[in-house]
Amino acid sequence: MALTVDTARSILVEVLCDVAPDLDPSDLDDDADLFDDLGLDSMDVLNVATGIYDRTGIEVPEVDYPRLVSIGGGADYLSGRASAD
Repeated sequence: MALTVDTARSILVEVLCDVAPDLDPSDLDDDADLFDDLGLDSMDVLNVATGIYDRTGIEVPEVDYPRLVSIGGGADYLSGRASAD
């Protein structure tokens, strides 16, 4: 499955809004820190990784969770993983 960075970002934003429904997608900045700026915790990140897998089939190993610390970084990571698979 090939994903552009823009498509990966859209998927990540959808998953984030599913995990944290109080987030407004229009307010999400690519550089926002998911922990510090958006208030997510480790369980939320696990749920984000699960949501990514459900939508894309891309498994995010726990060792790579730090790569999801921002929307921009997560989108880059996902597009890279998609093209590597």
